[in-house]
Amino acid sequence: MAAVYLEHTVNRGVNRLYVREYSGIGPTIMLMHGFPDNLHLYDALIPHLTAAGRRVITFDFLGWGRSDKPDVHRYDHHSLTDDLDAVISHFGLNSVVLVAHDASGPPAIDWALDHPDAVAGLVLLNTYYHAMPSLRAPEAIFGFSRPLGVGKVFQWLMERGDLYKRLYQYQVGHFMRDPSARAHFVPLLYRQMDGKAANTTRKAFYGLNDDLVWTNIDRIRRVPELRDFNRPVSIIFGAGDQYLNEGVARAFHALFPNSELRLLPEGRHFVQIDEPGQVAQAILTMQTAIPTEEKPLSPQRYRRDGAGLRQYMMYLAFGLVNIVFALPILLDRWRLYRRVQHIFEVDSASSRADSRPPRAAI
Repeated sequence: MAAVYLEHTVNRGVNRLYVREYSGIGPTIMLMHGFPDNLHLYDALIPHLTAAGRRVITFDFLGWGRSDKPDVHRYDHHSLTDDLDAVISHFGLNSVVLVAHDASGPPAIDWALDHPDAVAGLVLLNTYYHAMPSLRAPEAIFGFSRPLGVGKVFQWLMERGDLYKRLYQYQVGHFMRDPSARAHFVPLLYRQMDGKAANTTRKAFYGLNDDLVWTNIDRIRRVPELRDFNRPVSIIFGAGDQYLNEGVARAFHALFPNSELRLLPEGRHFVQIDEPGQVAQAILTMQTAIPTEEKPLSPQRYRRDGAGLRQYMMYLAFGLVNIVFALPILLDRWRLYRRVQHIFEVDSASSRADSRPPRAAI
């Protein structure tokens, strides 16, 4: 039986965010999707949380799912933080468990660092925040997000014919283990992408790709704040994810002083689809902090314009490295692609074997 929810629209300037609220006891669990998906990413997880009596809120970021998709908007990771802040303010939450996956890692962590007293807990599911040695972008994201105009060319190429759709089906299909889950979720998540970029979620997707490299470089300046963040953090990663991988999970665990790490061996990038029961158990059993009186925001609150010369030089250097060392970088990408293909083939073969009827005894 599907969990019952209330639908809300939350004002975000002149635009509106689509929100679902599942009633229950607090602290409220706030589920945030990444890209290229929407709130349906948590369809398999939510029943486990609501069955335990917890209040759950999930929403589509601006430009995604059933939220508004304005043509004139700056689609970047700061915008995602503003979306999250609008939802939390709308419900007047002073104690929230933030659950971030993929591209919602930067807004969730930024908001947590700026409002630590309102954070009962922070849950990281196969996500990112800043540049890390083992972090690897998925194939499609790697192409779309290249700096110095290269990503823009790739975006233009993928808009020819049905190339974008075929790439989406390949990439998102490789994010989950079970073929039946792929058959259900890939078409469901692609609906919002079905059309030209000017009229669909693709413009939000391309905007976040344009901002991705800069975000990973710029957030390095907040690393000292991660080390000082004392609220409970639960790091739950699908160990089979070759992109936002075990190395990223362990790096987060080393940074957050009050964190626990769970690696789920059978989980892939969409760990909440592959292992919803285990993810729910980890969220429900994590230690949560007692809310304290809200304090005024620090004047050092994270801003778009706070970067220094060091960050800009690192961004330029990254772009130049991608050009000068193109061949070894592409070789590394080829090896990653082969590893992912091998895991995908093993998963598919295992599923076929499990689906065969047992042979009759002779």
